[in-house]
Amino acid sequence: MKFEEYHPAEIPARPGVYMFRDRFGRVIYVGKARDLRRRLGNYFQPSRRRTGDPKLRSLINSIAEWSYTLVRSEDEALLLESQLIKSYAPHYNILMRDDKRYLLLKVDFSDRFPTLALARLKKPDNARYYGPFPHGTALKMTREFLLAYFGLRGCRNPDPDEETRKHCLKKLVKDCCAPCTGAITCEEYRRKLDAALEVLEGNVTPVREAIRAQMLEAAGAGNFEKAARLRDTAFNIDAVFGRRNRVFENPALPGQEMPPGERAVRALAEKLGLKTPPRTILCFDISNILGTLAVASMVTFTDGRANRSAYRRFRIRTVNQSNDFAMMKEAVGRHFSRLMQSRRPLPDLLMVDGGKGQLSSAVDALLAAGVPPLPVIGLAKRNEEIFIPGRGDPLVLDRHDPALRLLQSVRDESHRFAITYHRSLREKRISASVLDDIPGVGDVRKRQLLRAFGSVESLLKADAATIAERVRGIGLAGAEKIVSFLAARKKAPTAASDIPKSFQK
Repeated sequence: MKFEEYHPAEIPARPGVYMFRDRFGRVIYVGKARDLRRRLGNYFQPSRRRTGDPKLRSLINSIAEWSYTLVRSEDEALLLESQLIKSYAPHYNILMRDDKRYLLLKVDFSDRFPTLALARLKKPDNARYYGPFPHGTALKMTREFLLAYFGLRGCRNPDPDEETRKHCLKKLVKDCCAPCTGAITCEEYRRKLDAALEVLEGNVTPVREAIRAQMLEAAGAGNFEKAARLRDTAFNIDAVFGRRNRVFENPALPGQEMPPGERAVRALAEKLGLKTPPRTILCFDISNILGTLAVASMVTFTDGRANRSAYRRFRIRTVNQSNDFAMMKEAVGRHFSRLMQSRRPLPDLLMVDGGKGQLSSAVDALLAAGVPPLPVIGLAKRNEEIFIPGRGDPLVLDRHDPALRLLQSVRDESHRFAITYHRSLREKRISASVLDDIPGVGDVRKRQLLRAFGSVESLLKADAATIAERVRGIGLAGAEKIVSFLAARKKAPTAASDIPKSFQK
């Protein structure tokens, strides 16, 4: 509906989710309400345009269209709001922008002894899913109670046996009916499971009454701590499985069943003008300190998710100075030369961490390796600009755009992988340090000294009193031995080669 078509009497006073769009049709805000009529009335009051805070005034002035969806309860409104925010990434929303999903309960009937398992993603398998449930902590505690109450297994092995039993903790408290030992048949176990599923369907009265009887018994015996735990358990069951809180379907609007990763990939294809969605994305990054211990990383994302089994890392061989462009050209060239020689599939998109220089180096490497035309982009950190070959001006996306967020995730993961590899090489270089030759200085002392002074060069300038003061456990006598040894090595003609460059910074 248009902004001007607001009529309070036509909006039901029921729970729901509302969406605001701007004049371009983009979703700019998603909200939930226990009473839609009252909540929307707060936005459409004429005085709000003048007296609201700056953010609210900006939002109201940007609304061109609005719509709402009715739901059964406030919990379901929370779930739908979260899903829509993840789908559209509205500009004015500041919460729930991560990809976290609410918990589900999963019962896989293909297992020999099915149980109540936690899951976050509903997959197209033969399992039965209950949820999602907004109250995660209450759900976990309730699940543990139901497993113990009905004697269901809690192990992860779908077909438990005697070997599983050896590592089971529930045999100590006797909460499990022990199907792994043959103490119960599959039919008997299934009857226990069906009783637990009745609770998940909303029939909580028998369990609630049983808990109440145990609670009164514990209180009568003076065991108030146990009674309090049982009271909390009853409260959690009502909160999770009570009739007004049961939500056994994923609430969604038409066309919103697509996973967030798939939506981001499709959005990226649209923004870059690609004919097909880039399901396989490769990203390269360089890490070095003034050309020392230069390394490159390559990460792979498949369908918007990290594919860690396809990660690769490279030691730069041909570049001995600080030249990120040449290092990028070497790393990209080496990898794609191998791909061409082995005739393995090429990625749908190649991305480099950097601007025009890194991008040009990657393109040159692809041409030298004889790679067929391939989409290549560079993502610069400063303003998150996307550089595309043959395009003068960089592409700048909204900072909440799913396409940009996907590229940022790929870039950040590549940077993390490169930094981790570079640091591991620096740690190994420590083992070749001049400090190894100091009598009485082991790995722990060596790390303490380097942590305190930052480099061997700084340590060489320190006197014994400073060393003893900064490094715990090294007394003045020990510090004098270190100073004396380093002074002697400093005078030796080979001293310069004993000081690794990685300690200079």
